[in-house]
Amino acid sequence: MSLSKFIAVRSDEVHAKRERRKEARPGELLDAALDLFVEKGFAATRAEEVAARAGVSKGTLFLYFPSKEELFKAVVRENISGRFKEWNAEFEAFQGSTPDAVRYFMKVWWDRIGATRASGITKLIISEARNFPDITAFYQQEVIRPGTELIHRILQRGIDRGEFRQLDMEYAAMSVVAPMIFLIMMKHSLGACSPHDHPLDPERYIASQVETLLHGMCVRPGDKTDTPEGRPRK
Repeated sequence: MSLSKFIAVRSDEVHAKRERRKEARPGELLDAALDLFVEKGFAATRAEEVAARAGVSKGTLFLYFPSKEELFKAVVRENISGRFKEWNAEFEAFQGSTPDAVRYFMKVWWDRIGATRASGITKLIISEARNFPDITAFYQQEVIRPGTELIHRILQRGIDRGEFRQLDMEYAAMSVVAPMIFLIMMKHSLGACSPHDHPLDPERYIASQVETLLHGMCVRPGDKTDTPEGRPRK
């Protein structure tokens, strides 16, 4: 290979590498931001820290995300709210009973959110929501509302199929969410106060909470239902 061709090939390789690096950069920034937001909180995290952890300049960070608030929103979308389409599709395709759907989706929540770094986002919101109303409104719109709507859909499926009794839907959804919040608080805060010789087993806890919830929601002998047959379905 001639020197000129060698130089041209090397130039193409360098250019391709730079392009790949450029395409990966937003993801690297989001990963760094997630780590720092969970470690330090929203208020204490500085844009230059995120940039440094991602190996870029502060100016480069702002090319992709114009403010720390927009960076946080992107982190939430990447790790939580951007996944509701996937979760709703899973719900629509679910073939089992609704009690099994509740078991499945609470386990899925733990595997995909609770057991991951993304769970720290909820702890951050709990700690700092009142100090940042714009962030709070965003989180309510993009996480709390669609999450509640998905839970409502699951519970309504059980009612429609005669598997669940009539429920106060608003507060029943809160009962489903409560164990998730407890686990997040144990993981990121309260767990430090727990006896070291009696650690919390998250999966065992979820299984216990699900069964407690279901025994309160499942149709019981003598309950009236709104099924077309006028009786509970098996």
